[in-house]
Amino acid sequence: MQPTTALSQEVASAAQIKNTIIDLGIRFGPRLLVAILILIVGAAVSRWVSRWFTHALRQVDLEPAVRVLLARAAWLLAFALFVILALANLGVELLPLVAGLSVVGAGVALATQGVIGNLVAGLSILLTKPFRTGQYISIAGEEGGVDTISLFSTTLRHIDHSLVVIPNRKIVGEILHNFGTIRQLNIAVGISYDADVGVAMNAVREVLAANPHVLKDPPPVVQASLLGDWSIVIGVRPWVSIEHFVAATGEINWAILEQFRGRGIPLAVPQSEIRLAASAAEISIADRSPRIGAPQREKVAPEVP
Repeated sequence: MQPTTALSQEVASAAQIKNTIIDLGIRFGPRLLVAILILIVGAAVSRWVSRWFTHALRQVDLEPAVRVLLARAAWLLAFALFVILALANLGVELLPLVAGLSVVGAGVALATQGVIGNLVAGLSILLTKPFRTGQYISIAGEEGGVDTISLFSTTLRHIDHSLVVIPNRKIVGEILHNFGTIRQLNIAVGISYDADVGVAMNAVREVLAANPHVLKDPPPVVQASLLGDWSIVIGVRPWVSIEHFVAATGEINWAILEQFRGRGIPLAVPQSEIRLAASAAEISIADRSPRIGAPQREKVAPEVP
């Protein structure tokens, strides 16, 4: 009798489960199919909205990362509306769901506050545009050309082609020096006081005019920047693009040297001179500066008894 009773209970349980499944299928089956159709239609509509938004944003002067972000946000908002419709069709209470998601969101935000800080800072950079891709900046003790700007970090490329990744929260609120897409060289050339300054400056201008990396606008600055004790310093400050900064410096230095040699313009060369006085007991040492054309200073040793 006991085996028969146990078998009957199992059969009754299976029948109850079957009836429950059929009942749920009859009650929620159509709703589930409608919800799936809503999600399929929502995915297609959201994709269309995202494409339309991307096309519309091409007419606006925005960074590529901002366009991608806004297009994804448009897709997310459109699809979220269809998700809400699908859940409402299934009879899901939205208020308890929203409350639960709020609690989970608060916990996630607390655990990932560094990531969220970078995200907010990235949005600030992309919207306010203190710098753009291709510009040369100095920030947070680093400098280089802006290679990429993302939501979480900014990548700078050094002249030696190395990359520096800076979290965006380290950039916002810091003092930023934006050089733009061009930089100004600062070259100093020391010539002797015996040289013709006008001829030397004209030679420098010819060198700058012949160099293809030197920009015509803004015009280069060539001037006598310093009258030193033993030399006249000519300041040479042309403008070049960022990618030619290093190459142009070497080319201009070499060309100026060749021009001065060809025209006989004397450079200030380090030199020291020691003289012995004619008198037997007196030694006069003239210490001339390391540059030609220096005023002479003499130190006389005390007389030897």
